[in-house]
Amino acid sequence: MIVGSVLITGANRGIGLEFVKQLLALPKPPQFLFATCRNPSKADDLQQIAKSNLNVKIIKLDVKDYDSFPSVCEQVAQEVGESGLNLLINNAGVMFGDSLDKVSKETMMENFEVNVVSPLLLTKELLPLLKAAATKGNTSSLSCSKAGVVNITSKMGSIDDNTSGGCYPYRTSKTALNMVTKSLSVDLKPSGVLAFGLHPGWVQTDMGGSNALITPQTSVNGMLNTILNASAEHCGLMLNYDGKRIPW
Repeated sequence: MIVGSVLITGANRGIGLEFVKQLLALPKPPQFLFATCRNPSKADDLQQIAKSNLNVKIIKLDVKDYDSFPSVCEQVAQEVGESGLNLLINNAGVMFGDSLDKVSKETMMENFEVNVVSPLLLTKELLPLLKAAATKGNTSSLSCSKAGVVNITSKMGSIDDNTSGGCYPYRTSKTALNMVTKSLSVDLKPSGVLAFGLHPGWVQTDMGGSNALITPQTSVNGMLNTILNASAEHCGLMLNYDGKRIPW
């Protein structure tokens, strides 16, 4: 399955950077791969990849700088033209794992802003490009090769799975993101845009820590396979990186 254009937030390290690497390694990589990060000048690994892959376009994006969203959208539009944007991967996120005795307004709001508000408003800004891509598909069925929004969520946002409590800012922000994803799936389906959430697993990244269970390579390999094979039946769901459904 071919995806013509992809935009990934938080692409300078960890899961986001691995998405860039594995998308480029596909038999037919995207014609346009927009990799966003806060400080492109410090994203050494990403810059090195871009030097040898002309289809990689690095865009400066702080996901809390909402005023910059129109400019980001315009940069993408200038590249993709009438073809639109096929796939948006909202990957950027933060994690504050405060316990009940340490939780604060500041950590709660930081998690909500980055993990919930930002992906919603960025999706809203890019929606005309996603809808344009949806109209170019050869079939009426939903797929990420035509038009899709994938929100990187967490199993820690599952109310059903919460047996240990704590981690208030992160858990609640991911629960809220799951609801945003569900609403997006309903609102965007008539326009031919598929939306669902993906749990990457407990991954060995700066966020996940060295004791995590799987590597970024394993996580992204599974998520990319799930993305490329997603269809209408995945609309609005929260899925594990290997494609298995996670209860809310």
